[in-house]
Amino acid sequence: MPRFTVHIRDEWLTVPCRDTSTTIHWLGCEAVKRYIKNKPDNGGITSVKDTRFVVRRCQGLGLLDADDTIEDVLEDNDFVELAIEGDTMSPDFIPCHPGISHLTAAYKEPGEYLYLDGNRLTSTDLVNLGRGLYKIKMTPEAEKKVVESRDLLDTIVNENKVVYGITTGFGKFARTVIPVSKLKELQENLVRSHSAAVGNPLSPERTRMLLALRINVLAKGYSGISLETLHSMIQAFNASCLSFVPEKGTVGASGDLAPLSHLALGLMGEGKMWSPKSGWADAKYVLEAHGLKPISLKPKEGIALINGTQMITSLGAEAVERAQAIAQQADIIAALTLEVLKGTTKAFDSDIHSLRPHPGQTEVALHFRSLLDSDHHPSEIAESHRFCDRVQDAYTMRCCPQVHGVVNDTIKFVQNIINTEINSATDNPMVFAERGETLSGGNFHGEYPAKALDFLAIAVHELASISERRIERLCNPSLSELPAFLVNEGGLNSGFMIAHCTAAALVSENKVLCHPSSVDSLSTSAATEDHVSMGGWAARKALRVVEHVEQVLAIELLAACQGIEFLRPLHTTTPLEKVYDLVRSVVKPWIKDRFMSPDIEAIHRLLLDQKVWNVAKPYIDKYQTEYIPESRPVSPTAFSLESPASPRKRVRHE
Repeated sequence: MPRFTVHIRDEWLTVPCRDTSTTIHWLGCEAVKRYIKNKPDNGGITSVKDTRFVVRRCQGLGLLDADDTIEDVLEDNDFVELAIEGDTMSPDFIPCHPGISHLTAAYKEPGEYLYLDGNRLTSTDLVNLGRGLYKIKMTPEAEKKVVESRDLLDTIVNENKVVYGITTGFGKFARTVIPVSKLKELQENLVRSHSAAVGNPLSPERTRMLLALRINVLAKGYSGISLETLHSMIQAFNASCLSFVPEKGTVGASGDLAPLSHLALGLMGEGKMWSPKSGWADAKYVLEAHGLKPISLKPKEGIALINGTQMITSLGAEAVERAQAIAQQADIIAALTLEVLKGTTKAFDSDIHSLRPHPGQTEVALHFRSLLDSDHHPSEIAESHRFCDRVQDAYTMRCCPQVHGVVNDTIKFVQNIINTEINSATDNPMVFAERGETLSGGNFHGEYPAKALDFLAIAVHELASISERRIERLCNPSLSELPAFLVNEGGLNSGFMIAHCTAAALVSENKVLCHPSSVDSLSTSAATEDHVSMGGWAARKALRVVEHVEQVLAIELLAACQGIEFLRPLHTTTPLEKVYDLVRSVVKPWIKDRFMSPDIEAIHRLLLDQKVWNVAKPYIDKYQTEYIPESRPVSPTAFSLESPASPRKRVRHE
């Protein structure tokens, strides 16, 4: 028989429905009847017939018409929210913030699987798992290691041995031995008491990443988790049944205890959970609606689920992937700005960079040459000022390889640490089945990812810092030779005046966010955990810094494309014209003042989807793979022992 889960005030009610041709109004009335049955005072409701209410589907928050039939607008096991007129929204109802999650009504269950063994997952894989592109399976080899590890633990319990975290308390209570009859209660109490985080919940995508990463770490076979429990976690992941995980509360040693406890709590059928089908609801109902059972913790499984650096690392994986994407696109945006400001390509000559051969610097200079090479991609704008009297450009253009380059090198450094952490066993104690013993150590300490993510924030911020100065040059007529704030009829129109202020505000905010969190440590757990990493905040603020960088560069890209309008009919190089066309496919030129925020958001979305990189990448790849002699155009301001040749006589290498 079809049934529906209805949320009224603080209650979740299951309402069976024999005839789905009845209306939404009937479903609401039936739910109200069941609600008042459970209340001594009828919940303050005097008459079901006279009660006025509205009904929303939890998935997508769509308002349902009272006269619609159930079969037309709901599916079996759907979750709905009923709001009685005069009530405020239930504090138990947690709407999914629009724009944060893509795992909503349009979500389609993936058909492909990613096999996990605790050794080969990458930050790219993890982000894709978060986006819902894959389900998870374990490799047979990993399953075998998990079983062997669990067998050793069962032996320890059966022989009544005293081992930390298995038959003892935790932290300050490590010397308290727990009776065998209470080992299950010990693990459950651990998860419940440690579920003490606060703040907004992680988005569904980030919770999927967190759960996937915890599964990957447990799949290594050094945590003592049972195969049954691990399979239950995988089933929950594949159904996108995701626990309510507040973002604040970890000090990053002993691991991310509070957020990982919330993750485990939902899997136990307690607290809140989210799925594309249900939205936010009580965990037991969400699991039941997907045909899943709450996990029942065995000895050591509670600590195995919550002890590790997975929140720092999963958020760090997203931060480093987004940082890499925006760093690549920053080169393209800066090259376009250089064209608009009529800069020279002399500063990107390979001979200059071979004398200071940092990999990132060399790579960025090559990107600029591949986008601006006047022989390979003729530029009418470049030719128009070839013989101007400018000696050299400002640092914000001339020094892009040096500034952007160190960002690239830092990203690679951080990515290496994050990928190592992704495939590391980070709980305690560790179970070594091959040695027949458990060992206590400190792999849960989050100092590695914490320090790396502080470095990442400091480095990637520089992309916004230098970009904001280029925006100033584009908007300032004394520096750009363009109309003030890139708009006609200045005074009547303000153009990019406040867009530049927004960029400056974001850069200033980043300066504060770049203060390293990992230099701080506060002793916790009665001085048992007397040095901590503060890696959770390092990860969260690194993500915020990256987002600000994306937004600043979105503003620069908008401004550079607007600057192109004032240089028409001249054209820039082919790859940069393609970038211009991409921007104009979503944002029209700025003829007069209009609501600007949607334009910035549209370009930000292009950068998030890496569309700017995808447009330019074929030209960059072609330049790098084909042997194309480097163009070194002459000008009166570049000293040479030979007299400059006429541009008409200059040999072109097509």
